[in-house]
Amino acid sequence: MESTVLSLRIDGELLERLRGHAARRGMSVQDYVVRTLIREDFDERFQTAVEETEKFYGAATRPAIT
Repeated sequence: MESTVLSLRIDGELLERLRGHAARRGMSVQDYVVRTLIREDFDERFQTAVEETEKFYGAATRPAIT
């Protein structure tokens, strides 16, 4: 996979929070942000797939969550 640079300007308080989250997971801030973006992208694609399936089969096929 090819790498590309993305530069962000973020507020100091947010950077410190990101550093804390990353440190708790033993990650760099860069790795933490990338993994968060990947997870969010997967969640969006999964939700879209669920919605498309419901449109095709009907919403009644969704199992009840108890």
